[in-house]
Amino acid sequence: MTMIELLEKNITRNPDTVFLVRENITFAELPKYIKARAASLIAAGVKHGDVVGLLSHNIPEFVYTLFAIWYVGGTVLLLDTNLTPVEYDNMTERTNCKLVVAEKSFFYKAKGFKFVDIESKDKDDGASLKPYKLKDSDIATMSFTSGSTGVPKIVPLTHFNLVSCSDNLEYLNQWLKPGEIFYGFLPLYHVFGFAVGFLAPLHFGMGILLQSTINPKVIMADFAQFKPQVIPAVPKLWEIFRKKIIDGIRDKKKWWLVSFIMNHQAGLRMIGLGKLVDKVLGQIRSVFGGRARLLVAGGAATKPEVEKFYTQLGMAFVQGYGMTEVVGPVCCSKPLKKRVPYAFGAPMGDTQCEIRNPDENGVGMLWVKGNQVFSGYLNNDEANKECFDKNGFFCTGDLVSKDKNGEYHFAGRKKQVIVLDSGKNVYPDELEALFLDIPGVRNVAVFEHEVKGKTVAYAVFSVEDGVTLEQIGEGVAQRNKKVASYKWVTHFAITTDDLPVTSTQKIKHHVVRQYLIDGKYTEKGI
Repeated sequence: MTMIELLEKNITRNPDTVFLVRENITFAELPKYIKARAASLIAAGVKHGDVVGLLSHNIPEFVYTLFAIWYVGGTVLLLDTNLTPVEYDNMTERTNCKLVVAEKSFFYKAKGFKFVDIESKDKDDGASLKPYKLKDSDIATMSFTSGSTGVPKIVPLTHFNLVSCSDNLEYLNQWLKPGEIFYGFLPLYHVFGFAVGFLAPLHFGMGILLQSTINPKVIMADFAQFKPQVIPAVPKLWEIFRKKIIDGIRDKKKWWLVSFIMNHQAGLRMIGLGKLVDKVLGQIRSVFGGRARLLVAGGAATKPEVEKFYTQLGMAFVQGYGMTEVVGPVCCSKPLKKRVPYAFGAPMGDTQCEIRNPDENGVGMLWVKGNQVFSGYLNNDEANKECFDKNGFFCTGDLVSKDKNGEYHFAGRKKQVIVLDSGKNVYPDELEALFLDIPGVRNVAVFEHEVKGKTVAYAVFSVEDGVTLEQIGEGVAQRNKKVASYKWVTHFAITTDDLPVTSTQKIKHHVVRQYLIDGKYTEKGI
């Protein structure tokens, strides 16, 4: 099945169900908007096999354009709204993309492609258009991973991969119901938002309430007005919501009472105080509109106290594990289940997981196989040989262990991927390549580090004699402008010593970080 066929299945099964909640557009009404946008794409010169970039926040036109590109037989290049023109130029060139449909605020004088305004009105209704006959093996989307400058890895996902992901989400059928509302403020260009905030509602015939901001006040207003049943978010946002709720209760001098009720609710019910418990917890749940039943976290690990807080409020809380190469979640925890802290659940659907070469603590490399798993990086045979075995298992690069409940949890990352508090990934190899041309730099290591309680990308430079902190700071500041702001290095250190390396001259990042902690380097912030 292709994504167009999956949509047609929903139109037949749930014609009157509202899919775009804020716009009040049903499944049956979607083809009108998709065909009109498809006609505009054809008029702009798009044909079967073309790669079309999509650069937009979560607005209804994103959905129309997404389906329209598939409707004419094209491939969607999903572009992160936080990147720079240098990165967009590189991505479009690498994928042979000649057209990017974007919000006007992203327009610039592009080198090898042209922009089309995503919010412009379609001139032709395209009523007579028929969808191009795609195969499920055709590439549906392309995304970039492991950095977006230099020699990036391009992840092509087929229609088969995407539909398989939607099928595997049946794992959560106890909590996801047709006609209910899924809150959609996770960016759809990101694999987490795409899989959980788009494929899941599509699979279950649910509505999506699109939101392009993460402003808490705007989000809370949405909760009050639309009362969504399912809310996905990155762990950092769940922490913010939790803090806002607790601070609000503390301002009223009632946190001691509320926390007591939350921690002892079972006993209070046993002695006949169930109505009090329900009243107190219900008032707190009303922050989310009063109907929220399922909260979903992904993109980074959730702190145990955060998960416990929402579970005590009476809402199911699940965590998932996934990555771009596997279309989002391949593992997911079951709601309302006691789990070991930081567990991200068990395999979903047809996904197979293996822990290879475990140490004495059961920690080893996670390999996965299944219909969601992509078939390889585009035009990158070397990388594909490294990450796939002869049986089709894909090496995630993540070190995990498995508990007695059959759930997996993180133990670390073989890849030196930096996961920020926001859930965004920063790739050291990209930044290291960027900083190596700073005058006076012999070598550089970029790694995850904590500064004043915040996870940041930190750099340690090996420099020539006489090079100062100020000179390196100027060089870093200049090169930061070439990448998205969330990737910026704002804290660094220098040393005139060589950085520790392996026999193959690879930097020992963990040793460099320990030397930093031990005070062996001169530090500075910019």
